[in-house]
Amino acid sequence: MPHLIIEYSGNLTDFDTSGALKALNQAVAASGQVADTLDIKARAVRQDTYFVGEPGEDQTRHGFVHVTLLLLAGRTPQAKLAISQSLMEVLQTLHYPPSLRVQFSVELRDMERETYGKAFRPASA
Repeated sequence: MPHLIIEYSGNLTDFDTSGALKALNQAVAASGQVADTLDIKARAVRQDTYFVGEPGEDQTRHGFVHVTLLLLAGRTPQAKLAISQSLMEVLQTLHYPPSLRVQFSVELRDMERETYGKAFRPASA
């Protein structure tokens, strides 16, 4: 816990996924809602098959970045809203091609504590 997933349109060819993940991770860590920052698992997924608007639209001019943050259930709506707003702010500060209209979205989802499992294997010496 938590899991942070960036999905972005394939036409954002110069999207700095490492920089985006770093900045978004820092925002989650700074929220005060994560006990151990080593618990944050983040990844970026490029979507090469997508439509923004109608399929007839010029897809070369429209892009998107969507962030999903999965958190264990139990946080207040206010805490989740604060994290969501922070993530949205980070998305809007990143670099995007000026020729593209880029849509940003953020979604927070609760994971059920009763069914979430986690384990790890320690590193060998």
